[in-house]
Order: sequence, then structure tokens, then C-alpha cells
Amino acid sequence: MPLLIGELDRQLSCCALCQELLRDPVSTSCGHWFCRRCITSDWDQSDPSGDPACPQCGKRSRTRPGLQTPSQTSPVDGGLQEVLDEHKISLRRRCEFVTEGTAAAGTGTPLNRIYTELYITEGRSEEVNTQHEVWQLETTSKMETLSDTPIKCHDIFKPLPGQDTHIRVVVMQGVAGIGKTFSVQKFTLDWAEGLENQHVSLVVLLSFRELNLIIDECYSLLQLLCVFHPTFQTVTAEKLAICKVVFIFDGLDESRFLLDFQNNEVVSDVTQTSSVDVLLTNLIKGNLLPSALLWITSRPAAANQIPPTCVDRVTEVRGFTDLQKEEYFRKRSSDEQLCSRIISHIKASRSLHIMCYIPVFCWITATVLEHMLTTDQTGELPKSLTDMYSHFLLVQSQRKKHKYGERHDRRRRSQQKLMKTDREVLLKLGRLAFEHLEKGNLMFYQEDLEECGLDVTEASVYSGVCTEIFKTECVLFQKKVYCFVHLSIQEFLAAVYIFHCYTNSNTEVLARVMRTRNNKGVDIEPSLDIFLKTVMSEALKSENGHLDLFVRFLHGLSLECNQRLLGGLLGQTESRPEDIQTAINNLKEKSTYSVSPDRSINIFHCLMEMNDLSVHQDIQEFLKSENRSEKKLSKIQCSALAYMLQMSEEVLDELDLKAYNTSYEGRRRLIPAVRNCRKARFSGCQLSETHWETVASALKSNPHLTELDLSENQLQDSGVKLLSAGLESPNCRLKTLRLRRCRLSESSCDSLASALKSNPHLTELDLSENQLQDSGVELLSAGLESPNCRLKTLRLRDCSLTESSCASLASALKSNPHLTELDLSWNELQDSGVELLSAGLESPNCRLKTLRFSGCGLSETHWEIVASALKSNPHLTELDLSENQLLDSGVKLLSGGLESPNCRLKTLRLRRCVLSESSCASLASALKSNPHLTELDLSENLLQDSGVELLSAGLESPNCRLETLRLSDCSLTRSSCASLASALKSNPHLTELDLSENGLQDSGVKL
Repeated sequence: MPLLIGELDRQLSCCALCQELLRDPVSTSCGHWFCRRCITSDWDQSDPSGDPACPQCGKRSRTRPGLQTPSQTSPVDGGLQEVLDEHKISLRRRCEFVTEGTAAAGTGTPLNRIYTELYITEGRSEEVNTQHEVWQLETTSKMETLSDTPIKCHDIFKPLPGQDTHIRVVVMQGVAGIGKTFSVQKFTLDWAEGLENQHVSLVVLLSFRELNLIIDECYSLLQLLCVFHPTFQTVTAEKLAICKVVFIFDGLDESRFLLDFQNNEVVSDVTQTSSVDVLLTNLIKGNLLPSALLWITSRPAAANQIPPTCVDRVTEVRGFTDLQKEEYFRKRSSDEQLCSRIISHIKASRSLHIMCYIPVFCWITATVLEHMLTTDQTGELPKSLTDMYSHFLLVQSQRKKHKYGERHDRRRRSQQKLMKTDREVLLKLGRLAFEHLEKGNLMFYQEDLEECGLDVTEASVYSGVCTEIFKTECVLFQKKVYCFVHLSIQEFLAAVYIFHCYTNSNTEVLARVMRTRNNKGVDIEPSLDIFLKTVMSEALKSENGHLDLFVRFLHGLSLECNQRLLGGLLGQTESRPEDIQTAINNLKEKSTYSVSPDRSINIFHCLMEMNDLSVHQDIQEFLKSENRSEKKLSKIQCSALAYMLQMSEEVLDELDLKAYNTSYEGRRRLIPAVRNCRKARFSGCQLSETHWETVASALKSNPHLTELDLSENQLQDSGVKLLSAGLESPNCRLKTLRLRRCRLSESSCDSLASALKSNPHLTELDLSENQLQDSGVELLSAGLESPNCRLKTLRLRDCSLTESSCASLASALKSNPHLTELDLSWNELQDSGVELLSAGLESPNCRLKTLRFSGCGLSETHWEIVASALKSNPHLTELDLSENQLLDSGVKLLSGGLESPNCRLKTLRLRRCVLSESSCASLASALKSNPHLTELDLSENLLQDSGVELLSAGLESPNCRLETLRLSDCSLTRSSCASLASALKSNPHLTELDLSENGLQDSGVKL
């Protein structure tokens, strides 16, 4: 029996023929497992002359004696099947009903009635995991991802077409409320009802909320299953080993375990006792029950706790597409007219439309709008987030009154007033929301509620308010874990509580949120405008924007209309118009020099929550204007413009920050528009590290972006590292990247090399005027040699390189047939460097067309090598040797290469190469024999009249096809003009002639 269990533990526990759970399993000598009934039927049809062929692999095989499972140990025998059936019933009861806003088991709406297929993709959007989730949603709501592969939740473990891999561990990530848990419930319910994944014999659904309750206790895996699923009491290790198990761990972001994958002990026995975090890491790594499949859900910020090497598939829940939003609303109600009005209203408000990507927000919106449209309420439907959430509180209060049958005279009171008991409970919830928002906590326990004065029994009485807004999860040992339905509800209630503290002069709490005290140590009592201004400043200091939505709500609550709506909940308010206007002006003038441009957009959102549409209207007029360069844009107008350009359905052709008439800070605030443009020119705009995350985000999310110029900014190595992560995204389609004079060092080259290896779209890279040095180029060359690299143009001008770099580059030229332009000007390559590089130029794989050696300290010694390259490389069409000591002897050698029939050079630049008249004779000879040369630059050489006379003989040759000749500052006089005049008469191809800075005089011009 131990041998049998060991074999089965290494095999998938389904039959290789029928794909169902193994029934009375047997093994063949080639190692495949079958149900005895299946293999016997197939065996009977095999060739009787010898060993039968295995139905799985076709090999001649026989059943393995001694490994047949006795009937009493079959996985469907005895009590095991009964346990599995009972478990299915239990899971079906747990998952078949859902309540949007509450979590009472067995009540609510049938999942299958309201479940709307979510948009789930393989891979992740690559957004920065630490940013606020609503902010992330706004910046990525219109993101196009060309590499998206949609996956249905019941196919989560199935390879995609063309994939040949076994998927054991799946991590599904997505923002709060996006539908991860609903996906898990749908998968589990379909399995429990016998509709999907019936090759799986056991689905174990566990949430980290439940696991957190036993964080300090030790169990074996078997014991752990029994704790959360008591029906497993009779399941033994042997029986578990022959089950095809799927473990679902929901909510990794709520985990309080330290998952130490490096140092945790190894556990491989399901009966071995250890801490829960050790069991988890061993399950994920495959040490424990390696045949089991694992599905782990998490919000993005926590997903990186699991090493990528342990994960076979990463998926992302994107929420609802536009069509799925409409489908959701139509499933909720059979009233087509009502649904159409709701959908039309949402589409009319950009903020509401974006938030409806989150299913939970669809529920909030539907709850409010259905109530308002089906009752006698008058007035406008909510357009801002603050307005929507304020109405949501009122709707829940009305439902509570209806549920508990309050007296008719109370129900007749104004619907815009909250009862005193409601206010008390909501303010206590608001205190809880704020205090834990500061700490970053999303989950609470009974002691957390009691610290805020919340009685659990009292709260449960007002279930219409508390249970809908405040979600209760029934877990182990009848203990309860609490959380708000969505992070945005926690932020809204936190804002309600803080505004109540402001209006009631709770200076102790205000001092905490404002981080301010006067010199005497007494808590201050600020005016409304100072209060809002200070809280905004504190929120902007947050690295990940976790208070952004809270501040947005706080500004919205300052309006009298929202204060009237919430009645006494906010206390006695006196919002003077002058204070409101001052607060609006403060927002418009707020400086955000050290804040990322994405975060600055929140200031514009705060204005919208305060119902100030002036900036929005100004930008709408600006976008319609034909003379945009004449319009001076303020900082807040730039934030608004960035947001509107980013969200526009039309892709901007070019975003040039210098084209806008604004300050440096205004230009920096425009950066988020890079997510929706084709070309971005940011050179010389004093950008720094706070802006690179936005640019990297655009590279990951904007497939239209093909050209990016960041030259003359303090990008530094840290910035390049961020950019490279964007370049490596499968959504990146960038072709041209310019990083000239960005204070880069050799470290940047390592990051860029990685990007070159993974990005086949980048074709032009300019790294000029950075201290890359030889070690940097060596790292970069590793990327150039990658078969995925398609770089055509590489500029390394003035990068502190020496001859050592040339060996690395020569190797790249030999292996990379795509590189066609290389600029090495103003590096001390010396003659030895040229010799090394020439080995690459002469390689048959080299397709280099343009090579620039200007100012590289070259002398006459190795020009024969260059000439040899011209003779052997028919692809080279442009060569720049300017500002090197070429001398006449060097030109003579070079001309030998030019006269070769293999030479296809079109452009030759020899400016300031210490040439004299002797060089002209050699070049004239080349012009006579080379019909390909069309541009020749000999400026700043002492050619004199005699040299030009020699050169003209070549120009007059019928083989000469020269179109451009530059002879600026060549010590010429009027005598040269006669020779050139003759050449012009006989050469019909010459179209450009530069004779500037020569003493030609009038008589020369006349000639």
C-alpha cells in the first residue's frame, strides 16, 4: 500500500482515457494510470499476438502487477464518496446565494441570476502596484492591451491554445470589489453542481480572513481541512493522496501571515504539524501535496508576496467592459426603461462611468438610481462621487426604517434627514473607517469596533445601514471579521467623520489629520479653507495616494447641497460662500513641485466635487481654439488638460511640452497625457524621478506611443530602471527612445539591455552624452546580440568610451543583422578600437549602413583597415570620419576602398581632417570610378585652389554622380571658381555646393 500511495501522489488523479476521477485504478508498465474498466475495454481490442499497446502513449505495455488498487481502497469506495458528495452540497449552499453588500450565508440573490461574466486576462497590466486603486482605475480605464488573452473563470487551470504546459499555481489579481471573490464562487458553484471541472474530485475553498484567526496555532494539512470543513474528519492521508484537489485561497491582501519562502522549513507530509504560514509556503512551492492545484486571489499590491518562480499563471480581473456594465444593469431589473435611464446617466458622467468598471460600484450606483427613479424624489440625479455616496447612505437608512417597521409618522419625515440613532452608528463607523484608513487596514475584528464605541449587537440591529455598508463575514468558531464593502465606502465614511469633527470643533482629531498645532501646543480651530488646504497638503505627501479619494470626498462634503442631503450627520455647518471660493482658489493655485503629475490630477477632481466647472470649461474652449500657443495655461488648467487628453477617445498625434505656454510646473503636470499620444517630446523640461513612473506606466498601457524624447532631463539610472520595466511590457510598441544627456551611467545599460532582449519594436536608441563607459557598452551589447533585438539605430556619441568598447560592439555587429546606424563620435577609440570594430564590419552578417567616427582620435595608421571594410561591406552607405587626423596618406588608402566595385558608399564626411591638395587627387580618382557617392564634405581642410582644380577633374567624369559637395573654409580664392564652373557645366547631378567662408570675392562669384 505505501508503494501504491507514493505512485498515485505523483500522478494526476484522473483516468488518461475517460478524464474522470480514477475508479479502481491500475497502472501500465509505461507509467500511465487508467480506470480498470477503461483499460480492460481497450485492452480487449489490442493486438493479441503480444503485449497490448498503451492507449495513452502507444507503447507495448502490460499492467503492473502488485500496483492494482484493492476495491476497498478505491477513491469512490466506502465513506470517501459520501464525504465528497456531502462537501459538494455544503459548497453549493455556501456559494449559490450572494448578497451585494452583505454576506449572510443562504440568503440574498442567486449567484447565477446576477453573475455577469467578468473580463479576466492572462498576464497583468503592469501598473505600479503601490498606487491607489481608484487612481489606478482612472489612469487605465481606457487602456488598450494588445496582448490580452481573455480567460473564463472555469478555465483558470486550462492551457490556452498553443500552450504546452501544466498549470499548477494561478495567481489572480485585481483591485478591491472588481469581482475576484465572485469568480471564485462561480468556479466553485459550477463544480459543486456538476457543470464544470468534473475531473476535479475536491475543491477546498479557504479565505485568508478565516485563516487569520488561527495565525498563532499549528496544524497539519489534514487537520487544517477538518477545522474549516468538518465533513473531512474521516478523510485519511491515503484517501487525500488519490484525490484531484483544488485549493482556493481567497484574499491574499488580507493575510496577516508572513510568507517566508526562503527560510520556512520544508513540509512534505500532509500529517506533519506546523504553523499555517509554513503549510501555505510548502503548498505553493509544491513540497506538500504536489499534485494539488492552487488558485490564489489578491489585490495587486500584495500579489508580489509569492515568488514568480512558484507561479505558473498570472491572471487579472479587469472588471466590467462597457457592454458588461450594461448587461449587469439589465440583469438586475426587468424594467427596460429604468435600465436605459440608469445607463444613460452613467455614460453622461465620466467619473461614474469609470468607477462602474468595478462591479461593487455598479451595485452602489444601481441601488441609488433605482431608488431615486422609482420614488417620488425630485431633483437632479447624482453626478459626482460625493453626491452618489451621500444618496447611498440615505437609501440604506430608508431601507432600515422599512425593514424594522418604524411608525408611520416617522416615515413621513423628510427623506433628507437621518434619524439620531442612524447618525450615531454611522459616525462610529466613520471613526473606525478613518482610524484604520490611516493605518492601511481593510479588515477589522470585534475589538476594533469596541475601541470606536461600536456595539456589535447594536450595529446588527441597523442591518439596513450597517450590513449593507459594512460587510460581516461569518467565519471560524462563530467569530466575525468585518470590512467595508469597498475601499471607497471606507474613504467616504472616513471623510464624513472628519468633516463632522471639523464642524463640531473636535480639535484632537483635527490635529491628527492636519498634523498641525500652534506654538502654544493648543489644537487649532481653522477656517474651512485652511482646513481643506492643510488636509490636501498632507494627503499629497502620501507615496501611494491612499488618501486621495478621502480628500476628494472631503471637498465634496463642504458644499451646502451635500450637507443638506446628510442633514445632522455632519453637524451644524456654516459654509460661507467666501470660504468656499477661497478653498476653490487654493486648489487652483496649489503647487505640487515634488508630487507626481498623476497625483496632481486629484486637485482637479476635488474642484469637480466642489461643483466648480470653470477649469473644465476653460480647457474645453482651449481644445477648440486654433491659436493654442497664445493661451497661457495655469497649473490647474494643465492638470485638467492632462486628464482630458488622457481620457479622450482620440489619440493625440504629438505631445510636446514646450509647445504649451505655461510654467515648468505646468508642463510637468501635462505628462499623464502621454498615455494617449503617439509621440512625446519632453526634452529639457527639468523632469525628475517623480515623473518617470507616469512615463513608465504609459509605456505599459499605451500601444500607440512610438516615439519618446526625454533628453536633457535628470533621468539617472533609477529612472532608466523604471522605464525599462515599461519597455519590457508586451503592450509597449515604442520605436524611438532618446535619452541624450540624462546623467546615465553603466548601470542604465544593464536595464536597457534587458529591455532590448524582450522588446522587438524598439528600433532607435540615443544614449549620447552620458557616462556609459566601456563596461556599460559591454552590458548593452548583450542586449544587442539577443535574437529578439531589432534595434536599427544606436547613438553613443560622447559616452566616455575607449577601444575596449569596440570589441563588444564588433561582436554585436557580427550577430545582429538589424543594426544599420552606429554613432561613436567623440569617444577616444583610437586606431586600435577601429581595428577591433572592423572585424565586425567585415562580417557577412553585418548590415551597417551608417557609421560615425567623428572626433575619435584616429590617425593615419589604420585607414587601410577602414578601406578594407569599404571593400568587403556592400551595405555601408554613410561614413563620417570628421575631426580625425586622416591626412593625405589616409585619404589615399581610403580612396582605394572607394574605388572597389563592392563599395556602395553614398555619403563621406571628412571635415577638419588635416587634408591638403594631395588628397583631392585621390578623391578625384574615386569620383571617376564610384558611381554611388552622392555627398562629400571636405570643409575646414587646406585644399586650396590647386586641390579644387584636381577635384574638379573627378566631378567632370561621366561616372560621377555627386549631388552635394561642401568646401566651406578650405582656403579657396577666385581661382577655384573657374574649375568649379567647368564642373557645373559638365555635371548634371550636382545640386548643392557649399563654398562659404572662402575668399572668393566678387570676381570668383562671377566665374
